[in-house]
Amino acid sequence: MAPTFFRLACSSLILVSLLVISDARPSTHDAIHKRQSLVTPATLPGNWVFVGCQTEATNGRALSGASTAGNTVTDESCITFCSGKGYVYAGTEYSDECYCGNSLAAGSTVAAATDCNMACAGNATEQCGGPNRMTLFNNKGATAPSGPVTDPGPPGWTSLGCYAEGANGRTLTTGMATTGGTGALTVALCTSACHAANYIYAGVEYAGECYCGNAFSNGGGPAPDGLAGCNMVCNGNSSEYCGGPNRLDMYQFGGTGTGTGSSTSTTTAPPSGTTTAAGSATGLPTGWTYAGCYVDGANGRIMANQQPDSQTNTVESCVATCAAAGYTISGTEFSSQCFCGNNIQNGGVLASADSQCNTACSGNSAEMCGGGNRVSVYSKGPVQVLLPPAVQTGGLPGSWQYKGCLTDSGNPRTFPYGNYLTNNNTAPNCLSLCQSFGYNAAGMEYGDECWCGDVANIAVNGATLQPDANCNVLCSGNSSAYCGAGGLLSYYAWTGAPLYTWGEPTGALAGEYQQLVGGVCIPLLTTPGVNGKYTFLEKFGTGEPNSTGAYELDVSLITSNLAGAWRTMHVKTDVFCSASLTLPDKAGRQINIGGWSEQSTFGVRLYWPDGSAGVPGTNDWQENVNELSLQIGRWYPSAMVMTNGSILVVGGEVGSNSAAVPSLEILPTPAGGDTTVYCDWLQRTDPNNLYPFLAVLPSGGILVLYFNEARILNEVTFQTTRQLPNMPGAVNNFLGGRTYPLEGTSMLLPLVAPYTTPLTVLVCGGSTAGAGVAIDNCISIQPEVPGQNWTIERMPSQRVISCMTALPDGTFLILNGAHQGVAGFGLATSPNLNAVLYDPSKPVNARMSIMANTTVARLYHSEAILMGDGRVMVSGSDPQDGVHPEEYRVEVFVPPYLLAGHTQPTFTITNTDWTYAQTVAITVHLFQGTTATMRVSMMGAESSTHGNSMGARTLFPAFTCAGNTCSITAPPNAHVAPPGWYQLFVLDGPTPSHSTFVRIGKDPGGIGAWPAFPDFTIPGPG
Repeated sequence: MAPTFFRLACSSLILVSLLVISDARPSTHDAIHKRQSLVTPATLPGNWVFVGCQTEATNGRALSGASTAGNTVTDESCITFCSGKGYVYAGTEYSDECYCGNSLAAGSTVAAATDCNMACAGNATEQCGGPNRMTLFNNKGATAPSGPVTDPGPPGWTSLGCYAEGANGRTLTTGMATTGGTGALTVALCTSACHAANYIYAGVEYAGECYCGNAFSNGGGPAPDGLAGCNMVCNGNSSEYCGGPNRLDMYQFGGTGTGTGSSTSTTTAPPSGTTTAAGSATGLPTGWTYAGCYVDGANGRIMANQQPDSQTNTVESCVATCAAAGYTISGTEFSSQCFCGNNIQNGGVLASADSQCNTACSGNSAEMCGGGNRVSVYSKGPVQVLLPPAVQTGGLPGSWQYKGCLTDSGNPRTFPYGNYLTNNNTAPNCLSLCQSFGYNAAGMEYGDECWCGDVANIAVNGATLQPDANCNVLCSGNSSAYCGAGGLLSYYAWTGAPLYTWGEPTGALAGEYQQLVGGVCIPLLTTPGVNGKYTFLEKFGTGEPNSTGAYELDVSLITSNLAGAWRTMHVKTDVFCSASLTLPDKAGRQINIGGWSEQSTFGVRLYWPDGSAGVPGTNDWQENVNELSLQIGRWYPSAMVMTNGSILVVGGEVGSNSAAVPSLEILPTPAGGDTTVYCDWLQRTDPNNLYPFLAVLPSGGILVLYFNEARILNEVTFQTTRQLPNMPGAVNNFLGGRTYPLEGTSMLLPLVAPYTTPLTVLVCGGSTAGAGVAIDNCISIQPEVPGQNWTIERMPSQRVISCMTALPDGTFLILNGAHQGVAGFGLATSPNLNAVLYDPSKPVNARMSIMANTTVARLYHSEAILMGDGRVMVSGSDPQDGVHPEEYRVEVFVPPYLLAGHTQPTFTITNTDWTYAQTVAITVHLFQGTTATMRVSMMGAESSTHGNSMGARTLFPAFTCAGNTCSITAPPNAHVAPPGWYQLFVLDGPTPSHSTFVRIGKDPGGIGAWPAFPDFTIPGPG
């Protein structure tokens, strides 16, 4: 199997029903998360019943009996496996694991049904638990066997208790085959076999192994931890124990029950048997030869791949089995056991004499098949011996250091993010993974688990260090190193320069939230108008019964004429989850596209902003779906102004949680019938690609970010010219998404004259399908540069359904959203009340600062837009979760540049309609600095919805000044600055002026003359 870091991630593609909301209105968005719900089998064997979703135990597994795993695991196969072993509980976990038991361990409790959200490896429609969660079943018609207990001893035999293996080899050196093989072992079968061979001691180990002897060897003796290590039930009897890892349940024939207490290095020879020499096998495959008699168990098994025991075992049959499986070494032991490998592990050494391999093969008494703690080894080519395993302390990446063997109770886990590296878990792999996502603590567990978190998690979750020897499970990707054990982590910490630093300003430097005005609607979409006012659109027909669907806010009237601050406007169809832009025509009309269902999804709505600050307008939204409509109805589309002035509309769904619309189209609609373009990449990633992020690239082409993918399209044919690397998601799930419903937020970093530095795109937050674990990082890339990969920067907290606003000083404010969940009604919890400022002028991983908090939960359907005075308008929240209100209040976030007590600069301008590369004069009035420290920024007109700020773009044009008169050089072309409206700011040091809207690039597509219908008012071309 090809190595993979994320075995679990594939199962997270299956979407589950996260929460069902009861509401008088239809919970429209929920249906997206119900289309692929996982189920438990409708019909179960016998009296087995589904119990529910169950957590693991406080200090280990909830079910500690037999277990199995594989890519064919289903709920039914697990029940069959456990039932066949005599257990009354069966549980599936992590999609491909099955656990059995007769009782639930302490601390295991009922979990939320939605926690069991992973599809079975053998049946993608069934649920098979989740991370640290079991889908649990119980056999109601069966009684759990008593125990398990330590067998006091069959007749004539006495239990001596739990014994540890010797430091240099087996305590009992003769392995004994028993009736039925290792899969049927019981205490009685082992003691009977030892007695028949004239041994007085019998020991059972690892649930299926039997050892005999007449003395204790190699320093073995009573276990220092008493019976605790003998915790594995017998394969053939789940009511009694058969030792454990490196532990034997020890029995003495005719003993007193106290044990001899002796410990010697002398080995008593087994009863007389064959005198045939070791290595006498013939008829081996070409190239295979006898390599010698090796000592087994001195530091652990010398060959890891044990084949099923066989009463017909021979040297030839074992060699044939190993050769057929692609191995180059075979070994026979205890007459009936066959092992395969490509090397000798754990520092295995040759025995002092070949004669120590003196046990006849169960299938041919003329051949030797190893002996007590001895393996007859055959190989094809030289034998490579690997040193005994140890925790890896050298050869680590970066500044990682091993810190010890750390407890992991399981509820909660010591570190929060786990991966199953089935084939390649090693310290370098695990540590590099955690480091790449900004985590300074890492641990490996159970051999194939990699856990990431922070050093601070250790104290919070009460983890403690244990003896290093307890972390004794080999790494799945390195058999010479240990990767923890059951409930124990091989723990490493980053000791170099911090992987990230977050600024923590206080007071005015942290900014502040302020109440702006009480609202009149619950907006889904907000847009600054070129008339200095702000458009609010909300659901119409599916929202509040008295809503008209559209309103305009004049902030200049809030203090003097509150009643006049809000103007009621009207739409004719439902704008629920539509797209908006400001057009490049000379009126700066706003366009709204798509909607909720039926005719609304085809809707194209236009508004010509009129009036000015303090002066009411009279224009209203215009639409007529019978005259002007999309070619295909779209719910959740995105829109963008292209370089030729046309409108690109991408993606969406048919409407009302219906089928995907995997296509794009242009407005105004070109002549010639259907001109939509099918996009297979939208079809393939539905429904996780809605509201994709779009951008015109300075070098040409269109960037599209959707789900966890990114590509560049030709701006004429719309065919893919280059596919970028997939966007990384969460550290434990690369399939975390960034667009609705796994909703993050995105912005383009500033373009600065002379515009030679490649454009960088920034994406922050998002979530993972199924469990809805919100993502705690931002990622960025320069998409125009071939060979670029994503840079990951850790955020101060997890964030989903968030917003981002570009500020005129070149920084970006990340705000709103939740710590957990996905987009949709009632599907996100734990509001994220904190704002974060991202400053791209600082070094990577030092760009974020933790800013002020709000007291208002801004969850699903919240927005944030830049105001003309440099503040950020914060609105909306429509969670419908029964906990947080539908939010009418409108706030502002005041950035630190407005709290320093400085007077905002002013400027005058007469030319607000620019051509590319034109020089435009302004007169500035600065109050703190001089024109030598002045900057000029241009902020693209934006519309905010669902974390997508359509039209946003930040430019810092070149300028020169003579006294207070400055000449700004307009951007050079439509790829640097697509045609349209921009807010122009002058910055006196850090302090911005009020803005003036200017238009760049005119109206190259003549959209001002569209639509040519008498019931639409148009400004005309130019």
